[in-house]
Amino acid sequence: GRDMTDTSTAPRKGTGLAFAYVTTLFFAWGFATSLIDPLIAAVRKVFDLTTTEALLTASAWFIAYAVVSIPAAAILGRLGYSRSIISALVVMVLGCLIIPLATLVDVYEIVLLGLFVIASGVTLLQVAANPLVAVLGSPKGSHARLNFSQFFNSLGTTLGPLLGSSVLLTGGVFAAGAVVTAATRDESLRSIDFAFLALGGFFALVAFFIFTARKKINAAAASAQSDAVSSPLKAFSSRWAVFGALAIFIYVGSEVTIGGLLTNFLASPTILNIPEVDAGRLVSFYWGGAMVGRLIGAALLTRVPAGVLLTVNTVIAAILCLVVTQTTGTTAAYAAIGVGFFNSIMFPTIFTLTLERSTAPVSATSGLLCTAIVGGAVLPLIGGMLVDDAAEIFNPAFFVPLVGYALLAVFAVGAARKKPEVRDTATVATLH
Repeated sequence: GRDMTDTSTAPRKGTGLAFAYVTTLFFAWGFATSLIDPLIAAVRKVFDLTTTEALLTASAWFIAYAVVSIPAAAILGRLGYSRSIISALVVMVLGCLIIPLATLVDVYEIVLLGLFVIASGVTLLQVAANPLVAVLGSPKGSHARLNFSQFFNSLGTTLGPLLGSSVLLTGGVFAAGAVVTAATRDESLRSIDFAFLALGGFFALVAFFIFTARKKINAAAASAQSDAVSSPLKAFSSRWAVFGALAIFIYVGSEVTIGGLLTNFLASPTILNIPEVDAGRLVSFYWGGAMVGRLIGAALLTRVPAGVLLTVNTVIAAILCLVVTQTTGTTAAYAAIGVGFFNSIMFPTIFTLTLERSTAPVSATSGLLCTAIVGGAVLPLIGGMLVDDAAEIFNPAFFVPLVGYALLAVFAVGAARKKPEVRDTATVATLH
């Protein structure tokens, strides 16, 4: 009768609070990921690195996706949702503690290790949190909930460079007219320590809240024990799964190349010629554009086919990168920052278009796509080499995302022309 349907569609008591805590996780990993952008500019000056060497911070971070994605799925199967999330946060706190150790002994390589450890925790967090959001509430609202959580992820990526630059790129070697001496270096190293100890404290706090809500999370997630997880290797049987993985690889690589170089690019003499801290804060407009674009994109996707909207966005992003390679001053600056807005819908759209067209199992396809995020470890290094070759002129590095977005436009056109596979769409919805 009537009362039976009420209990099945109404979220269980306390689900809202559990959902709120899980949404803070999206914010936390967005914030941590975009903190890399001002960190690149900081380590480049403090450790006296080439641009390519400084961009290894992005590589140390994104390589974790290739290494940890598959074990993370196994850990999730073994520990369940709340214990996996708490374990992930503990790993992230440990990583945050490695960084002050690295600055104490003054070894850049240990900074990279710390970042890899934090990112390993983030990878496990993403593997657990994405499907969890889909089940914390009614099935009908799963798309809306994931969009809402993704919005908080974007809010995190927007605030990361704002707050991060204020800590990492002020005082010490970044003070007006400062020279790099033992004393100014030491001050800047302490700023790096402070940033990561604060971040670790934040992760510890979130872990505590998740711990207090673990019973509610486990109760809500009981309905979500996923089917047997199949190996991402099975995805190689589907041309579209491979095509989509290449697209994710190129997309994340292009996005991270721009984000990673943006602080130094905007600060450079031929572009805006401003202090690094101001340039670093401007990077938040790049990520903020993606946040606004996600809201607009979510509305547009109810009317425009995903393949079509992706084609438009990738083509405009490619044109903006072309503008950056050919111009200087504010024109180049606005064009570079503007790419963020058009990046907004790319990741979730490539993801869902691929899941709809792949003939491999959903979990295998999804696993391969998550592993492909390692593009963020590879393409920025190519961008860095172009900068080092051009004697610290940053514009040529934009040829990397230029080619990337052009290739993504090919993927988008192909996806727009190919009809989705007929399959149980419910499984696709949960991974949006």
